[in-house]
Amino acid sequence: MFSWFKKKEPELDRTLNYKSVMVDMHSHVLPGIDDGAQNVQQSVTLVKAMMGLGIKKIIATPHIMADFYKNTPETINRALDILKAELKRLEIDIVVEAAAEHYFDETFQELVDKRGLMTMGDNYVLFEYSFIDPPPNAYTVIQKMIEWGDYKPILAHPERYSYMSLDAIADLRSWGCDAQLNTMSLTGYYGKDVKKKAENMIDMQLVDFISSDMHNPRHAAAFRDALSTPYIKKVLFDYPLKNILLK
Repeated sequence: MFSWFKKKEPELDRTLNYKSVMVDMHSHVLPGIDDGAQNVQQSVTLVKAMMGLGIKKIIATPHIMADFYKNTPETINRALDILKAELKRLEIDIVVEAAAEHYFDETFQELVDKRGLMTMGDNYVLFEYSFIDPPPNAYTVIQKMIEWGDYKPILAHPERYSYMSLDAIADLRSWGCDAQLNTMSLTGYYGKDVKKKAENMIDMQLVDFISSDMHNPRHAAAFRDALSTPYIKKVLFDYPLKNILLK
């Protein structure tokens, strides 16, 4: 096959990177505990990809899901220790911490009530909804998190929930819950509808955090390719992102 029939790579603006964001606060780079990196070598590959794009600190957020990934602070911190030891051995200098991406399932409210959620920064908690239906008790649980003052909730990638309108995202933020956008949504990685919704969220200033949600090398490439999208400049400059609060 002639080279000119190859798929054209997105043109990357070499002046752009994620240095102003500084902190990637949603990724699956810890080895062997969810659907992200399966071993420490894969973990290092993903970490190096983020570093190459300007990230200075990584907060790994493995899934905690009752039916699939029954992670605990103990399993997560063990995986974190393995990764940090390998980075030290390889003399790769980057701060790596761990929290979790909590799935809003039947055990989530129990963890809220027991103050058992894993947090980042000033008690921020990352959680995700089902991709099929919103949890019926979402408002009650999120309100409890905020009113108790124990947690600052962040909903992961609301642009990916097809049932969730822009008005619903705005309402959620009005309750005091932040929204985190996956940068690869801007590339069309999840489809054109998600891409358009992500762009609308940025236009309406409904984004509080951005992150890679990196699981594998394909995601690393999409994280890079997002830098060639027109909307990335809107969030990298003069946009009220909160990632810097987690440095």
